[in-house]
Amino acid sequence: MASLDLEAEALRIEPQIIAIRRNLHSNPELSYMEKRTAKLVADKLRDLGIEVKTDVGGTTGVLGVLRGEKNGKVVGLRADMDALPVTEDVDLPFKSVNQGVMHACGHDTHVAMLLGAAELLSRHKEDLSGTVKFFFQPAEEDGGRGGAKPMIEAGVMENPKVDFVFGLHIGGEYPSRTFGVRPGPFMAAPDAFKIRIVGKGGHGSRPHETIDPIFVSAELIVALHGISSRIVNPVEPFVVSVCSIHSGTKDNIIPDDAELLGTIRTLSEKTRRLAKKSVSQITKNICDAFNAKYELSFKEDAYPVTYNDEKVTKRVTEILKTIKGMKTFGIDVKLGAEDFSRFLQKAPGTFYYIGTRNEKKGCTFPNHSSKFKVDEDVLKFGASSLARLALEFGKS
Repeated sequence: MASLDLEAEALRIEPQIIAIRRNLHSNPELSYMEKRTAKLVADKLRDLGIEVKTDVGGTTGVLGVLRGEKNGKVVGLRADMDALPVTEDVDLPFKSVNQGVMHACGHDTHVAMLLGAAELLSRHKEDLSGTVKFFFQPAEEDGGRGGAKPMIEAGVMENPKVDFVFGLHIGGEYPSRTFGVRPGPFMAAPDAFKIRIVGKGGHGSRPHETIDPIFVSAELIVALHGISSRIVNPVEPFVVSVCSIHSGTKDNIIPDDAELLGTIRTLSEKTRRLAKKSVSQITKNICDAFNAKYELSFKEDAYPVTYNDEKVTKRVTEILKTIKGMKTFGIDVKLGAEDFSRFLQKAPGTFYYIGTRNEKKGCTFPNHSSKFKVDEDVLKFGASSLARLALEFGKS
């Protein structure tokens, strides 16, 4: 096994990996709408002789199964497929042709890298112990039910049962040619909330005759942002942000209501419960103080904390360090969220990052930016790393 030079093989198929990525980048699709992407994935897997199941979980999910010629463990590898509602502001020959939709988070690269890994592994069935399952999931950007949960409910982690699961994400904030790893709690649980404050409108010159929902909103926002230092331990990784407020139509009309949208990010269930309870209590207290009514709701089925198994992550780190041309380092916790967390609840595994920041190539903007660019030189390393993890953990 050690004699396999997967990096050299990945270099030889690099043009194919890049071509797939550019094809997908030009044709991005939003959550649950990834039909073209799913067809491309299924067709490629079939060409490689891999068993394929489509429409997994009643969505656009695709499951590929590759059975090795030796007995061993079952390893799951995952890539997400959806794009973002962002208008691309990068002048590329393969720029998005779908106005207002862009692969601004790099999911096109995830699909391309996993397909590259599938090709590498399909060439080495005789060296493969156990089974590899390839999860191409929709709707990671949804934030609620997402795409992982429907696939898991459809049984992708069973029959045969997955022993280890791995996922990879491209990162615009990390230097190109680096792998970032972290054991334990890694990414946050995202709890989106909506607050509708119901007051009583009137003339802007006579605010005392109204119940001003904008004033109440302002008081509430200040109070909510105080949770992070006055209720939750300030050394605990935690964020509460009100990110949208909509109210009113004219400069001299106090409106009847206002709507606030926000997010809570936590890395432990204890803090998560405390934060949600605090948002509810503070909203009630502020609205009661000014005689306003309110409606508060949290988005259902939010992703759990992404938790990397410590023992598995240690071994992953050792394996990644053997990949020539790449550096591996420990990264800080992130308050972004991932529905790969749901796979990690079903089997031990690791979610890791591959850096793409390269000033010389103009790859300096973060994920989700309209100017996000990828250093395509790293894609072959992502493909070989996923293949190597499947080979090594399959024989454990």
